[in-house]
Amino acid sequence: MNAQEKPSRREQILQSLAMMLESDPGARITTAALAKHVGVSEAALYRHFPSKARMFEGLIAFIEDTMFSRITIITGSDANAIKQCEQILTLLLAFVEKNPGMGRILTGDALSGETDRLRQRINQFFERMETQLKQILRTAEQTEGFRTELTGGTTANLMLACAEGRIRQFVRSEFKARPTTNWADQWSVIATAASR
Repeated sequence: MNAQEKPSRREQILQSLAMMLESDPGARITTAALAKHVGVSEAALYRHFPSKARMFEGLIAFIEDTMFSRITIITGSDANAIKQCEQILTLLLAFVEKNPGMGRILTGDALSGETDRLRQRINQFFERMETQLKQILRTAEQTEGFRTELTGGTTANLMLACAEGRIRQFVRSEFKARPTTNWADQWSVIATAASR
């Protein structure tokens, strides 16, 4: 988007929702409050999104598009398996740190009381992340003879669980405990423990 172009009303709604998730940790977002934040009527919100769930789906789609487009670049690089896993998880943590409201979505905190479809979509996001990590480790095993201490699947699960824990701490601390703080040192221990 050109620097002088105004975002579409749809983009404004999603940006406002993301800002509200960040500015008031733990609070439930109502369509009335969102409409007020955007500066439109609730009816105007529903002209762009048929439901609040669709607004959350818009943010989830943004998370997915942002993450997986960059993951494709990472997996296409010449970096070794451990480095690719590190880059993917660091990307996830940095994304959440830069977009704290998205952390509330990824932990399910902002989805409490919303449709189950949204929580399922977040579960699918993390399953896809884990599958990507497993595939990287499996490919390295076949092409480079790389071995992990545990099975590739168990190692991928451990790696992702560590990153998810960092995101949970960030949300629980109301965005004070940054997920990238000490991550490089922690990753070094994880990577060393994972490799044979």
